[in-house]
Amino acid sequence: MTNNTPADPNMSPKTSRVSFDSYIMKVCHVVALRATCRHREQGAVIVRNKRIISTGYNGAPPGVKDCLERGYCSKAEGLPCLAEGLHGESNAIVSAARDGIGVSGTVLYCVYSPCRTCCNIIKTAGILEVVFEEVYDGFPDGPCYLLNLGVEVRKLVKEKHE
Repeated sequence: MTNNTPADPNMSPKTSRVSFDSYIMKVCHVVALRATCRHREQGAVIVRNKRIISTGYNGAPPGVKDCLERGYCSKAEGLPCLAEGLHGESNAIVSAARDGIGVSGTVLYCVYSPCRTCCNIIKTAGILEVVFEEVYDGFPDGPCYLLNLGVEVRKLVKEKHE
């Protein structure tokens, strides 16, 4: 008789498959690889009924030179960001809106908890829950702020990603 209990706490003991939350968080990490801001690589995924409807990452608006095109990141040097890019969460919401996809009633997954502005945009967009892996050090009160706005919040245990 074999023990079907996996060592990974994010694995379902019944099926030995990665949990849905872990699956989507892995997608967030892949999305973050597209970020053009080198100060912080945020990936965000919006999910409705366990289906991905939009993704977003940190980056400058279309037509604005980003950190990669300029060859340096001003924020990494302690200066204001010259690209003033969108955060991944906002980018995912705007991308859905641009394509006529509503995000009300959805769940937003992201690598880092949102900043204050993104929290307000999330609430205004009607997103019901935010699932994140790490607290954003630029706004450590983000999870509590979201709760006060009436948005559910869950912090996942960070996994090693291959």
